[in-house]
Amino acid sequence: MSSRAEARIADPLVLLVVALGGGLGALARYGFARWLPTRPGAFPVATFAVNVIGCVAMGVLMVLLTEVWVAHRLLRPFLGVGVLGGFTTFSTYSAEIRTLLESGAVGMGLGYLGATMVICLAAVVAGMAGARWVTGSVRQNWVNGTEGGQ
Repeated sequence: MSSRAEARIADPLVLLVVALGGGLGALARYGFARWLPTRPGAFPVATFAVNVIGCVAMGVLMVLLTEVWVAHRLLRPFLGVGVLGGFTTFSTYSAEIRTLLESGAVGMGLGYLGATMVICLAAVVAGMAGARWVTGSVRQNWVNGTEGGQ
């Protein structure tokens, strides 16, 4: 590991903002789970919603931090790793798929598996496109080689 990477890992301020952000994100996810509880065998709306919302937010954040703002060095670890990392959840998503499959709701479980992947990837792209549109940021589009925002 390079000394630069070691310095980032050992930076106590970065660890603190990641922990604080993670706590806030996890509290928000917990709030969603309480607001939209999932009955056994039912579609897990809360987890699906937080993952889609988190992916849109990550797309927006990526554009703002790399194309629009000159951000403080702690903003990315606080918001990206901390808040959004604590808010979104792959482990709960995986456990809910297993539960659906084991309960006999195979169609719903497989639908949830596929739909989450496709919609969350689309949500990141939509968040990026929306942020570029709102801010007027133009950047090379990696998908089709055209200028972003056009």
